[in-house]
Amino acid sequence: MLLMSTPTSPFGRKVKIAALAHGLMPRLRVETGDPWTDDTPLRSVNPLGKMPALIRPDGKAIYDSGVILAYLDTLLDAPRLFPVERRLDTLVHHALGDGIIEAGLLITYERMRRPAEYTYAPWIEHQRGKIERALERLLHDAPDPGIVDAGSITIACALGYLDWRKQVDWRAACPALVDWLDTFRDAAPAFDATKAEH
Repeated sequence: MLLMSTPTSPFGRKVKIAALAHGLMPRLRVETGDPWTDDTPLRSVNPLGKMPALIRPDGKAIYDSGVILAYLDTLLDAPRLFPVERRLDTLVHHALGDGIIEAGLLITYERMRRPAEYTYAPWIEHQRGKIERALERLLHDAPDPGIVDAGSITIACALGYLDWRKQVDWRAACPALVDWLDTFRDAAPAFDATKAEH
């Protein structure tokens, strides 16, 4: 299978962590995708031009990262990324982590891609509010960091993305989540193994 992503994509990182943690990485070949170039092969695979995209051996393209995780789950002997016994909670945590990443990306794009004179501070604050509310929710309802499923993987990737781009100072605001991430890192060495050099 071919995975198109970049080393710094938090969504691509989710897929790589899942594949490493559950023994599927030998079945993947990773190639760099470029969502910003018009003639990129990524756009021929995913018309939305978003990463990651997975191409199965039969040529079928799968996107986005959540759908890829659901597909990887079908390759395991039993669902481990979206376990049956806690599927709904896992889906909710997965959605919360994706939301943090998406809000963080919107802040980053506003700062890096929009000309400075057009940067809209209320938009940035709106996205920051989403992140802060999600972090507050996680203080009371985080997935088990010792279980490497789609929920915990996505939350960990969201925190890792905030560490890199620094949209909020989550470590100072939520020290309990620092402990959570440390526990997850112990349970999933794939988290550190997939950290990109920025």
